[in-house]
Amino acid sequence: MLREHEPVDAREAHHLKTLRELLTNHAEPFARDHYDPGHFTASAFVLAPDAQALLLIYHGKLKRWLQPGGHVEESDADLLAAARRELAEETGLTDVHVRLSGCPLDVDVHRIPARASEASHLHYDVRFLFQALTESASAASDAEQVRWVRFDALDSVETDESVRRAVRKICDTLDPRNRD
Repeated sequence: MLREHEPVDAREAHHLKTLRELLTNHAEPFARDHYDPGHFTASAFVLAPDAQALLLIYHGKLKRWLQPGGHVEESDADLLAAARRELAEETGLTDVHVRLSGCPLDVDVHRIPARASEASHLHYDVRFLFQALTESASAASDAEQVRWVRFDALDSVETDESVRRAVRKICDTLDPRNRD
């Protein structure tokens, strides 16, 4: 999956190189307790049924609006399954369609701050695009709130550049001039 992923800019190319290195050079890159340098995670960017908004969660630990996602479990068949499971756990949303033929939308590497039981470490995040068939979602797990955010209102929520970068990719994907 990572061999075939095409980064859109130098930043994502660097992230992709780093993910590939983790996969090649570490015995347990998916283990949640693999802190040096970190571990793989999977997340879900979810379009509203009309494709005009994105589902974001207010992450209780990180105190900002982010896409649903998290750690890979041993029971997950692959990263796409992990993203789908995390989406269901954090939002209750299961009625979704996988976009981009299940290929990653984006890859990102970001630092997670230390907490009482965990050292500061990196999340090597593989991000997938889904489209919801319903807007029925509710906060659970790490999500204190869920919210559908229209693309033109993204600047009104506290998020980070990696979410904005992924949204730019989504908008490029949805633009009819960029479709196959």
